[in-house]
This record gives sequence, structure tokens and C-alpha cells, in this order.
Amino acid sequence: MMAMEASSVFAAFDKDGDGKVSASELRCGLVSTLGEDVSEEDAAAILATVDADGDGLLSQEEFSKLVSGAQEQDDADKRRCLMEAFGMYASSSSTMDDTTTTMITPASLRRTLSRLGSHEMGVEECRAMICRFDLDGDGALSFDEFRVMMMA
Repeated sequence: MMAMEASSVFAAFDKDGDGKVSASELRCGLVSTLGEDVSEEDAAAILATVDADGDGLLSQEEFSKLVSGAQEQDDADKRRCLMEAFGMYASSSSTMDDTTTTMITPASLRRTLSRLGSHEMGVEECRAMICRFDLDGDGALSFDEFRVMMMA
């Protein structure tokens, strides 16, 4: 989150304008942004996780750590979901030096699309689909190439 955005989000939570966010202000802000009721105890517990000076209030810096921690968790959740999706399409193969590589090949893409009920595609059509995002030209998609494709 950019500093300007973080500052305006902090100001929205800091209802009394004292430069600190209390558990009750955090609770109200979370309820309005998440649309779910958050108990006072839960808000206090969340606050306590980043309250570095132990004053029971969040400074703007502590609030920023809380927000960035939530973003990091979102990023970790997105990566986990992408890994699961990648795993559905990928196939593993061993190389000459006994390392295993996991890639989406035209054959594995065709097989998975067929299982998912997609119209029957030929290997050449699957190869053409892969080619658009095959950044290293090896004829298959690595996880990083798959991630680029999914974020496009």
C-alpha cells in the first residue's frame, strides 16, 4: 500500500483524530470495511499483535504493519491457490540428474481440460495456448510462467 493510501486508511479508522487507533475504533473500521461484526475482544487481540509499545493503541506505524501483514497473508493465500491450480494441470517428470520438474505440457493441459469437460482440444491447440506464455521457449509452462499467465 502506498504511503498516501495508508495514511488515508489510518485517518478513516482514527475516528477521534488523536493520531492513535483504539480497539473500539479498529472494531468499527473492520466492521465497516469487512461488513462483518467483529467483537471488541477480537479487535483487542488483533491490536495486541502489532502494539509494539504496549499502550493499547495503534500508532500510524503500527497500523501500517497490521495492514501490510494482512496484505502479505493475502499474497500467500493467492500463491497457495495458484499452486493448487497449477498442480491440477501440471505433470512431473524426472531429468537425467534425478531432479523432478513440474510443468504444464501440451499433453497435461489437454488431459486436464478433457477431464474438466472442455470441448476436445488437440495437442497442437494446447501447444499454441502454452506458447503465448512460454517465456523461456521450452514448450511447457513453469509455475512462474503460469503465474504470469493467470495475472495477465
